[in-house]
Amino acid sequence: VEDGDEVEADQLLVRLNGSARTLLTGERTALNFLQLLSGTATESRKYAEALADLDITILDTRKTIPGLRLAQKYAVRIGGCQNHRVGLYDAYLIKENHILACGSISAAVAQAREDHPHLPVEVETEHLEEVKEALSAGADRIMLDNFDADTLRQAVDLIDGKAQTEISGGISLRDLNNLDLNGINYLSSGALTKHIRALDLSMRIKLIS
Repeated sequence: VEDGDEVEADQLLVRLNGSARTLLTGERTALNFLQLLSGTATESRKYAEALADLDITILDTRKTIPGLRLAQKYAVRIGGCQNHRVGLYDAYLIKENHILACGSISAAVAQAREDHPHLPVEVETEHLEEVKEALSAGADRIMLDNFDADTLRQAVDLIDGKAQTEISGGISLRDLNNLDLNGINYLSSGALTKHIRALDLSMRIKLIS
């Protein structure tokens, strides 16, 4: 099968040739890898299909298993969603601790622009006053984190296309039916790469005389 193909129970995925010692030595590592990434791609596919009719981009996060970030982010793309930052070098995402360290959202955005003017700047906000400050500071994208449905609409109306909008904060597939996503450009979810249910895969050997 090819990456991204849908599979059925008991379907053969790959055939390997080698000595029994070699195959059995690598069995568990190979299965762990395939099971995790298949589970990641499957979760990504669920989100992509749930929002297929909307003009919104679904993003993963950096909440990945240590050492497997690039692999999991590849699996997310295979499933139909897209990648947020790979690391701290892709773009600025100014969060609560950065704001505290700099003193304000405006100061944090200004510092980011001074240090790396070529990088996009996103600001995570938790209430409407922070949304207003992020707008005034000239953020390229504003993340609306854990906003309830009513406040989310107020925030989108406030931004009014002056910056890209992203919603985040523990959004599950069940939550999507209760949200008005008009005016939202991005939805980011750590669920794409954590709390993954690994696919049940196994390896069977056949001796060749």
